[in-house]
Amino acid sequence: MDIQERKERLIAIILERSFKYSDNPPFKLVSGRTSNYYFNCKPTTLDPEGMNLIGELLFAMLADSAATAAGGLTLGADPIANALAVISFQKGRPIKSFIVRKEAKDHGMMYGIEGNIRPGETVVILDDVITTGGSTIAAIERAETAGLRIERVIALIDREEGGRENIAARVSRVEAVLTRTEIMARYRKGQ
Repeated sequence: MDIQERKERLIAIILERSFKYSDNPPFKLVSGRTSNYYFNCKPTTLDPEGMNLIGELLFAMLADSAATAAGGLTLGADPIANALAVISFQKGRPIKSFIVRKEAKDHGMMYGIEGNIRPGETVVILDDVITTGGSTIAAIERAETAGLRIERVIALIDREEGGRENIAARVSRVEAVLTRTEIMARYRKGQ
């Protein structure tokens, strides 16, 4: 399966398991906005086939990367980072995964980031969906505080609602595996 075929299959899985649409906007987003469509990526990112496709696509996107690790704010980024870690290991170029906690632990070592990473490492920040970019920016700030160097940000889905631009004010390279435009085009075709 080539990259485009993987993307097409991933879109089909997202539409089947992770996408909801309604003309009456009942969906409240994390940002507080309402929308007539909603992406709950967990049924896709936690699925074996979905994880495999995501890992393969992310690995291909990072072919030119010097990053040694990838992760983001829990819970959205966790399965994506783990999918990348497994595929990258299988392909002989391991990229470690890490988790950015929403709040640092209040006991033990009190870490805000979990994983086998050290200050100075070059990393990629991941997120499942970008709307305004707020969650991704929170992950960027925590990673920078931990001394990590952020090479780029990759979202599974960019809703194309200004989040990419907000993130680009912090990190120059912001990419998405898929965009709302790509997914909606397939949705309108009837999958």
